[in-house]
Amino acid sequence: MSGGGVPGGARRFWAVRRVPAFLVAAVVLGAAGLLLYDVVAVRVHRPAMEWRRRLAHELATRPLGDGWVIGGAAVAVVAGLWLLLLALTPGMRGVLPMRRDRADLRAGIDRRAAALVLRDRAMEVAGVQSVRVGVRRRRVTVRARSHFRDLDDVRADVESVTADAVRKLGLAHEPGVSVRVSRPVKR
Repeated sequence: MSGGGVPGGARRFWAVRRVPAFLVAAVVLGAAGLLLYDVVAVRVHRPAMEWRRRLAHELATRPLGDGWVIGGAAVAVVAGLWLLLLALTPGMRGVLPMRRDRADLRAGIDRRAAALVLRDRAMEVAGVQSVRVGVRRRRVTVRARSHFRDLDDVRADVESVTADAVRKLGLAHEPGVSVRVSRPVKR
């Protein structure tokens, strides 16, 4: 199902990105205002600003293979690609969307919060000494250390507890679970 307004489906959250939008707007506004002022000054028979005359002269006389021209073009291309990437990607990768049971309600959980919940649940398993949990969009990775009990038994218990906890998180797209259990290193 799609995540638009349909219950059950959920799309990723989009970042607001106020700082890049403000910076781009400020630069464009400043450059446009300065250029507009200079064009109006020329139209009322005043000389163009020195920077514009120098820039026009430099652009007219420099060859296209010049290092400054290529460098300026490269900076413009990189800035443009960066802005396109910001515009076309959701950006809030740290928030996992949850199932939508109502069309007017959206919820998400932070990856670190989900990892903390899953770690706490895995720590409840008998024989587990420590747990590290990584949560991604498609996979939850659990690394546990067991100081007693058979490793296969601990792994089976951690897998079932983690799978149950992932289901109870209510994520829109349930990730797979990968569990590794080892013994602590004896020193």
